[in-house]
Amino acid sequence: MDLNFSRLIMGMWRIGDWGLSPAGVADLIEACLELGIDTFDLADIYTGYQCEAMFGAALAARPALRPRLKLISKCGIALVSAARPAHRVKHYNTGRAHIVASVEHSLAATGAERLDLLLIHRPDPLMDADEIAEAFGALQRSGKVAAFGVSNFLPHQLDLLQSRLESPLAANQIEVSLLHTTSLFDGTLDQCQRLRAMPQAWSPLGGGRLAAEPVDTPLGRVLARLGEELGATREQLAIAWLLRHPARIHPVLGSGKAERIRQLVEARRIELDRQQWFELLEAAMGREMP
Repeated sequence: MDLNFSRLIMGMWRIGDWGLSPAGVADLIEACLELGIDTFDLADIYTGYQCEAMFGAALAARPALRPRLKLISKCGIALVSAARPAHRVKHYNTGRAHIVASVEHSLAATGAERLDLLLIHRPDPLMDADEIAEAFGALQRSGKVAAFGVSNFLPHQLDLLQSRLESPLAANQIEVSLLHTTSLFDGTLDQCQRLRAMPQAWSPLGGGRLAAEPVDTPLGRVLARLGEELGATREQLAIAWLLRHPARIHPVLGSGKAERIRQLVEARRIELDRQQWFELLEAAMGREMP
């Protein structure tokens, strides 16, 4: 399914840490749009259940931004929080009523008329695929959600849910980076490519650990050499490495600083050849390919 999302996605999970006013968030959104990033990733639980309201306050401060955006949100995790006093224990909830209520809350909080994509945030051990299918169908018929996907699902879990749906799942948001390569080998990215579903990479820079990678490690040495050869920072190389994959990975960026986002966007100009890509992979794994 072609969602026509920007290749880089702006992740808002740390919006509460940025110390930005609604106008400051609106400035950041506008800067992203100017850099070609039109897709924004949220979730009901982010920032203690406040992320969507904070994003909505920015859009309310600058309403002209709304029609230019594509919105992703996620639901299904229930945190113990003062914002959700009924939650006695952290748990997952992918029941029909919870999914529908989460979407209604997301729309009210952001001020949007619909979500472009809704993801089930994590696999639920009590997942009833038929019930999720009912929720998805009701939300799509009402025009409140355009497309659906999952997050952190393994291939067999995605297959189960897909078996109950008439429309294809559009995306799987997973952890993948030079520091987390499991999805290259466990069938997850193969499945995305087979189904033409969009893999979205959360923590594409290893939660900041790539920037701190010592220069005397195998990965640090390869990043330094390729960075000099290609005129790129190690973080730009890490994003370019993801963009090179044939499943068309969409990295989810997480910075609240426009200048840093601008630097990461420059990764789109870097073209790694096949051997450079494997050099980075082998250095990241600490071993040669078998």
